[in-house]
Amino acid sequence: MLLATFKHLSSKNADYGSAEKYLLFEHDEFTNKLVLDESGRLIPRDNCSFVTLNCGEDDFAIACMKSNLHYGKNRSRGDVKSHHYIISFDPRDGVENGLTVDRAQTLGEQFCREHFSGHQAIVCTHADGHNHSGNIHCHIVINSLRIEDVPLLPYMDRPADIKAGCKHRCTEAAMNYFRAEVMDMCQREGLYQIDLLGGSSERVTEGEYWTKRRGQAELSESGKPTKFETDKEKLRQIIKKALEAATNFDEFAALLSRQGVTVKQSRGRLSYLTSNRSKPITARRLGDDFDLTAINAVFEQKSRQLERNGEQSISSRPSILKRLQGAKNAKIDTYHDSISRMVDVTPEKGAGYEHWAKVFNLKQSAKSLAELERYGFKSLEDLQTALAMAKMGDSDCREKLKAVEIELYGKKELQKRVLAYENTKPIRNEYRSLKSDRAKAKFRKQHES
Repeated sequence: MLLATFKHLSSKNADYGSAEKYLLFEHDEFTNKLVLDESGRLIPRDNCSFVTLNCGEDDFAIACMKSNLHYGKNRSRGDVKSHHYIISFDPRDGVENGLTVDRAQTLGEQFCREHFSGHQAIVCTHADGHNHSGNIHCHIVINSLRIEDVPLLPYMDRPADIKAGCKHRCTEAAMNYFRAEVMDMCQREGLYQIDLLGGSSERVTEGEYWTKRRGQAELSESGKPTKFETDKEKLRQIIKKALEAATNFDEFAALLSRQGVTVKQSRGRLSYLTSNRSKPITARRLGDDFDLTAINAVFEQKSRQLERNGEQSISSRPSILKRLQGAKNAKIDTYHDSISRMVDVTPEKGAGYEHWAKVFNLKQSAKSLAELERYGFKSLEDLQTALAMAKMGDSDCREKLKAVEIELYGKKELQKRVLAYENTKPIRNEYRSLKSDRAKAKFRKQHES
């Protein structure tokens, strides 16, 4: 089931116009090249809404280049020139919740103004995705350079994050904040949404997704009905089979070794090295079901079951999928150390959703209370008081830092003057040693710079 998602891509392409072309005209989904009609002209996308923000009378590309020249940024080939955010909505929202391209465009523009107000931006909404599932999605492309001072948002932790002339940083904290804002937006607008802050049992990256799409397309063209699997997908299947047969970590590692996979453990994290690779794949890139916590939880579950049932055969135990899901839940319940947001209980979305939302909110309330007690807070009011005091302390520190910066600026200016004095002192002494006015005028002219 497809629900609202939030993605981020960064680009080092200095041609800002390519972003506009990609959003406005048809592209081949595999080669990413422009599609031309029989006359060799570009084909506009169907049912597309497009607007630029903070660009004045210029188009997006010209406005970005002017700003980069003004601030002297984005000159290097390795600089990130733009950031591309995508909000994809559930296909059911168009039928059941009245979501249209214009409404999604309005939501995208509002999101962009709230979170990227100091950047030149493109907001463009398409009526369908690459997989033709009918999901309306909104593209937000921003110049990495900020041209205006912006308000301090919760995820920002550096003074440069709010200043004009500095660059946007997409950190993990920023992505979590944006995901939470997308969840709030969907709940507020009555759209389908899940917890984007939770983990993923099998994490499929953008690159893996497109590798699979291209591989499947090639198989289809050749007339082969088989299913294409990426290297990561094959590795996941090998790990699942080894986990199903093993009863402890040593057996698990031995079974993987027979399949040409070496498992390594470092700092509580697992990585898997296959025979055809020189660099291992971390468990985090495969998904939460393949990390050390989930693997150990499966072995603990097997150990308890053996104690209860004696020498019961492995084949009579629950399926690997159920054990992996149980391991994931155990990991989340045991190690979840953040207070997540609650969702609105909306009966209009069905009894199943209402039941899930109530159970989810109860779990989040319990986790929130546990987290408060863990850090020594007896109530939410104590937490708010501590937060207010922390903000006051942060404000005082910023004021002191500003005074220190002013003092340092003065010392740097003094240092500059002293160095200039030292460099020009020999010339001034030679000038004073001259006797005639004519010689002094000639010397001044020679050393006027």
